[in-house]
Amino acid sequence: MILNGSQILTQVLMEQGVDTIFGYPGGAVLNIYDALYAVRDKLNHVMTAHEQGAAHAADGYVRATGKTGVVLATSGPGATNLITGLATAYMDSVPVVAITGNVGTDLIGRDSFQEVYIAGIAMPITKHTFAVQRVEDLAGILRRAFQIAQSGRKGPVLVDIPKDVTAATTEFEPAAPLPLEQPRKPKQDKLEEAAAIINAAQRPMLFFGGGVVAGEAGDELRHLIEKADIPATYTLMAAGVLGCDEPMNLGLLGMHGNCTTNYAVDNADVLIAVGTRFSDRVALNPARFAKRAKIVQIDIDPSEINKNVLVDCAIVCDVQEGLHALLPMIEPAKHEQWHEQIRQWQAKDYKPADDPGILKPHQVMQAIYEAVEEDTIYVTDVGQHQLWAAQYVRHTHPRSFLTSGGLGTMGFGYGAALGAQTAFPGRRVIHITGDGSFHMNLQEGCTAVSYNLPVITVIMNNTVLGMVRQWQTAFYGKRYSSTDPHRKTDFVKLAEAFGAKGRRCHNLAEFREAMEWAKAQDGPVWLDCMIDKDEKVLPMIPAGGTVNDLIID
Repeated sequence: MILNGSQILTQVLMEQGVDTIFGYPGGAVLNIYDALYAVRDKLNHVMTAHEQGAAHAADGYVRATGKTGVVLATSGPGATNLITGLATAYMDSVPVVAITGNVGTDLIGRDSFQEVYIAGIAMPITKHTFAVQRVEDLAGILRRAFQIAQSGRKGPVLVDIPKDVTAATTEFEPAAPLPLEQPRKPKQDKLEEAAAIINAAQRPMLFFGGGVVAGEAGDELRHLIEKADIPATYTLMAAGVLGCDEPMNLGLLGMHGNCTTNYAVDNADVLIAVGTRFSDRVALNPARFAKRAKIVQIDIDPSEINKNVLVDCAIVCDVQEGLHALLPMIEPAKHEQWHEQIRQWQAKDYKPADDPGILKPHQVMQAIYEAVEEDTIYVTDVGQHQLWAAQYVRHTHPRSFLTSGGLGTMGFGYGAALGAQTAFPGRRVIHITGDGSFHMNLQEGCTAVSYNLPVITVIMNNTVLGMVRQWQTAFYGKRYSSTDPHRKTDFVKLAEAFGAKGRRCHNLAEFREAMEWAKAQDGPVWLDCMIDKDEKVLPMIPAGGTVNDLIID
């Protein structure tokens, strides 16, 4: 059949199983939006207030579902507004396909109105970029973009389409999605070497990251833990893979992980790292990280081997396949003496003081968890609130704690929450943010109202940039440079101005009541939670430090 480029785009999206896209219209993509109008009963388009919000919404949609997300933007500033969202997805290995319009091919390179070389701009922060030149190539390029996004280590791909290509016609043949490229198979000798190290361990620890979520390897991971009697810890990106009540789950590791997990990794004789890259928020001092342990690393990306931390045995493969192949070689074991040592550390672990008369961050997080359903999806921005949510919300399911880990993007949360709510209209979505992060992209309040997305936003409002101020307190002699912006924003009135609903809370009783009220509302709600500006995320290991430098006061 003969179709124009815009019609080809919509047909390929449907071939790929896409049912929702996020975007913002403009001149260079008018033909595409005209084609979307014709298939509006099959392709749901969510228009955000800003292209960055659309990129984060597509990202949140992916993190909640595991599907490939799609974001659409016009040329020039529309395309460049996607950059932060693409970098966020790239750092956390999130498969998003970004489609941008551009000026006509005869105008490219002439500094035309709203012209940028977005394929070049985005190249360092995507797995691949395509600049389409001919309509005859469009279908193949789009199919390849989806294949690349989901193959191997997942990540974003950008396809830039000039406006004349969206209008030109050619013959179109429907096709099935391309098969995913197969990662390396685990090498038998490496599996045997890893098994020998694990079987000889007396003080083993398992450390896993977002690759376990992306690789759907939670069951295999749990089987390894149970068979070899290995305590486990995780990165920010892997919260929920193990349930909060599972006895082998010791909790978060790293700069703001609990004391026990950091002590356990420091004293382990074997560390099995699965689907994680030893970031500088975990291996704060790479030369001294897990220095007593032999380290086994299982990861799909060969570039992550020995990049940050030198390992003793590396298995490069899909983590699910690697764990499945390794399990038969693992001998059943018990490490009771090791568990007893861990219990002793846990008995002395850091515990913040309760105070029902004010809003203490850990009590707010616990109250949120107690008020909502078990399958609730939690989405955070970046800052102190992000770590309080990681520490104190009792995570029980994978893909239910969505946060910007690698890039640390303030302003990520609201767009991502709207993407998750769009994906799962029947599930509760809680957006946890700080007043600093929320100011970045709160314009998406109009999107939540327009689509009646019942996201509950909990604003941890200390009126300062809390995490930066915490560092200024600890390391800069309390010289609070530009961390108190003296803003007068009234979030309750602003919510109402958007058409949402809001309440302000000053103590735990008010917050519990507000949560019950928020759950009963139809549409988005903002809860403005007033917390002390000197509340800190503890424990903390300073950058470049070790467990010997733990700050708990």
